[in-house]
Amino acid sequence: MLTVLVDYDSGNLHSAEKAFQRMALEVGGGEVLVSSRPEDVARADRIVLPGDGAFPACRRALGSYGGLFEAIEDGVTRRAVPFLGICVGMQMMATWGREYADTKGFDWIGGEVVQITPKDPALKVPHMGWNDLVLSGAGQVHPVLEGLQTGDHAYFVHSYHFRVDDPAQRLAHVEYGTDITAIIGRDTMVGMQFHPEKSQANGLRLIGNFLRWAP
Repeated sequence: MLTVLVDYDSGNLHSAEKAFQRMALEVGGGEVLVSSRPEDVARADRIVLPGDGAFPACRRALGSYGGLFEAIEDGVTRRAVPFLGICVGMQMMATWGREYADTKGFDWIGGEVVQITPKDPALKVPHMGWNDLVLSGAGQVHPVLEGLQTGDHAYFVHSYHFRVDDPAQRLAHVEYGTDITAIIGRDTMVGMQFHPEKSQANGLRLIGNFLRWAP
């Protein structure tokens, strides 16, 4: 069993790699590999796409690695390999990103990524720090969210958020002066706006659940 964390120079993967390796040992999740090689993604049993920074820059960076996105898309959309997008890795699953310039996403989950605009001007953007998850109907039964409940904390750092077209594909949200999507999912793919690798026990539980997931 091989889990590939996709490296496309979108940020420091050290903490994510450590968290996934730790949980792979705990749950018998097999090998964890950080790689930018399309051939590694092509043989992966699970694919994780992190992302830090701006949507357009991450999208361009991913596309600049010849064949890398194509290997991810083939695995996820044709072979139904379980996929986890983290932070901007989740946002790129959208149809459009509206950060700085309109940028096409993967269009795996319909919606757009727009700037956070809290109703309370005292709330600062970026949305940074711990926030309470609110599980939606589908989120309460999704295998990757097993053991989590409304009120559990996760760690966020972002200025843009995902407006999902289909509410059934939104598994959890948080409140920060406005309603912010926290977890999305359909079929064999899931995305988390927060950083599970920085979310202590709750984040490690989500990572372990993903490594055990057999959709």
